Amino acid sequence: MSYSLTEADQAAAEKMHDNERYNHFVNKVVEHQEMWILTDEHGCMMLTSDEDEDCIPMWPHADYAKTWAVDDWAACQPEAINMQTWQSRWLPGMEEDELLVAVFPVAEAAGALVEPSELQDAFERKQSGRQG
Repeated sequence: MSYSLTEADQAAAEKMHDNERYNHFVNKVVEHQEMWILTDEHGCMMLTSDEDEDCIPMWPHADYAKTWAVDDWAACQPEAINMQTWQSRWLPGMEEDELLVAVFPVAEAAGALVEPSELQDAFERKQSGRQG
């Protein structure tokens, strides 16, 4: 279930450093049980990092994803992935395909690049109330 996002909240989040946006992403995903990707008729949007790693960008809210749907990705639409689908399909599939997650990229920063299992560990730590 998506939450309300004000322009002020969005502007503040986009000014955060990668690690702050990563923590914000984990908190929001655990709280609302969904994350967002961009898709078009060919599937989900993928990026290649500066280190030539293939990754799928993910955001905590559809409005953040929409800000990336420009230029080459103008035809893309935000699509929600609920936690159950993440755990049953996306996590194993991304691990098998050796894809990373670009966590909450913004215009000025590509976001933290993490292994899907590392992100899942962060979700589980947050759900159980542990930090770090």
